[in-house]
This record gives sequence, C-alpha cells and structure tokens, in this order.
Amino acid sequence: MTDKLKPLREKIDAIDAQILTLLNERAKVAQEVGHVKAETNAPVFRPEREAQVLRGVAERNPGPMVSFDVQTIFREIMSACRALEKRVTVAYLGPAGTFSEQAVYQQFGTAVEGLPCASIDEVFRATEAGTAEFGVVPVENSSEGAINRTLDLMLQTTLLISGEVAIPVHHSLMSKTGSMDGVKVICAHSQALAQCQVWLNQNYPNIERRAVASNAEAARMAGDDPAMAAIASEIAGTRYKLGVVKPHIQDDPHNRTRFAIIGQLQTLPSGKDQTSIVLAVPNKAGAVYQLLAPLAKHGVSMTRFESRPARMGTWEYYFYVDVEGHIHNESVAKAMAELKDEAAFFKLLGSYPVSLT
Repeated sequence: MTDKLKPLREKIDAIDAQILTLLNERAKVAQEVGHVKAETNAPVFRPEREAQVLRGVAERNPGPMVSFDVQTIFREIMSACRALEKRVTVAYLGPAGTFSEQAVYQQFGTAVEGLPCASIDEVFRATEAGTAEFGVVPVENSSEGAINRTLDLMLQTTLLISGEVAIPVHHSLMSKTGSMDGVKVICAHSQALAQCQVWLNQNYPNIERRAVASNAEAARMAGDDPAMAAIASEIAGTRYKLGVVKPHIQDDPHNRTRFAIIGQLQTLPSGKDQTSIVLAVPNKAGAVYQLLAPLAKHGVSMTRFESRPARMGTWEYYFYVDVEGHIHNESVAKAMAELKDEAAFFKLLGSYPVSLT
C-alpha cells in the first residue's frame, strides 16, 4: 500500500505547492485592489462582488467537489485577502457560539473581528455608532416566522440591509454530564423553545423551561450548573464543554433562520438581488390591493409580505415587503417610485444579493 500511496502523495504535495503559489499571487492582487480602494475611500467589503464570485465558481465547478464546499473554500480565500486590506468588525447577537455568530462566518468568512452583543438592539446600536462596520441580525425562522424585534428596529434605523444569509438550525439538548439526571430547568432562547415544543412535550413535559437571551447563553449557564440543561447548537456545546443528551430535537427537520446583514453600505446590483421595503397604507377600503398594484404593473415579483402593528393605538399596520430585483433595475425603480407616491409611509430597507443557500 505504501508503494501505491507514495506517488499519489507526492502528486498532492506538488499540487498543494501550486495552490499555495496561486493563493499568494491572488493575495498580492487583492492588496493592489486595496490600494486603489484606499485612494477613493471605497469600502473593503463589497457583498455584490463576493456574491458574483461565489456564484461563478459554483457555475464553473466541474466536480467531483460539490459546489457548496467549493464556495466555502473561496469564501475563506476572499475573507483572508480582504483582511490584508482591513479586518472588518461584525456585530452579532452573542455570546460566542450562537447561530448569529455562525451566520457571520457564513457571510464574511472567519478572517473578521466578531463583536458579540447582549441583544438585537445592541447589534443595531454598535453598527449605527460605527463600533462595527456591519451587524448580523435574525429576520425570520422557517418554523416560527418573523423576528419581531428586528422588524421594529429596521423601521427606526438609518442602516441599510446589504446582504442576507440563511442557515440550517439544528438544536441539541445538552447538559454538563450529557444526561438529564438531576436536571430541573431547560434553558434556551424563546424561539428555540418554540421550535422544539412538540419534542419537549413528548419527552420532558414536567421540566421547567426558561427563556434566556440566547442559546449560547443557555449553554454557558448549563456549563456552570449541572441542574440546568440547554438547547443550543453543538458548536456552543463544545465551547462550554457540554455533553449531548439528544441531537436535532427541533420539530421541523428543515428548520432554517434567515439573517440580514446591516450597515451603512448601499450595495450595487449583483445580478441576483432582492429589495426590501416598509409600507403603510391610507385607512380606506382596498388600500393594500391598490398599493401593491404597481408591482404587477411592472412585472416585479413579491417574495415576502409581513405585517406589524404600528403601535399607535389605531389598528394600523406597517407592511414589510421583499421583491425580486435591485432598486437600480428599471422595472423595480419604476414600481418603487409609484409605491412611494401611493403609500402613506414608504421606507427602503435596502437592495442586496440574495442568499446563496
């Protein structure tokens, strides 16, 4: 076997040497790009450009590597090259080990400075203040729907959405010992408790459930107290030295959460984009139907429609709408102009590349 493996390993070593040379050649070109950007004060992170690169490598991938893995490799290459210009700081709902942190790395790669925040509000504040260039906030879950606090803050902020990322959410029940012996409380974020409600009712109906700020915080608490168990990602469990009682306890096996990338950046078209807006309508019959008519008129497809109370005590609502296309696309621009004229309230949240996953 050694005789057969030796020439193959030598071939791999030679290929690795070529890859290393090419990686550093790419890094040098990236540094030149950084110098040009510095002259014009252009942003280091361009989500539309990186989305184009990642889509391109997937389209050109001949195999046998699957495209998702190829994209992961290229995302890390771009992240490392970007860090040669400047290490971007990204705020997220902490502590370390949350799905929000996972979304940061899924979007930016690992060559970034993560800034864990105690709440979604704090993510917005840190990004607005410039402590972080970008923030990552949960927008909706496939099982439980919209994250209302994020929607409310989107209405108030001056920040724009510059990207989105969707990740699978796998919840595991964990404890310090890896068993439920002596456990009196199961902790998790309220969304995670809701996403695992059926399983918990069937298996541990009599154990107290306690909502905490995040799943990672639940894992940290369980790591300190053997009377507590946590529902969290196995990444968080590893970080806080927990044993897995039962993996994948979410009621929906296809459970996913969509995150928005927020910041001061207004992205350019990438070729496959989405535009998010908030609307309010005059209080009259047929107002919502009439308001959305410009989308059909200009052939713009609506992909999401979510309502939130205006909290003004008058039973009025804000409508959060996602449509296909970028605001710079002619059809979208015309539809948005007409919507703005018809709406009692109109706010553009951003145009940005759609998630690759």
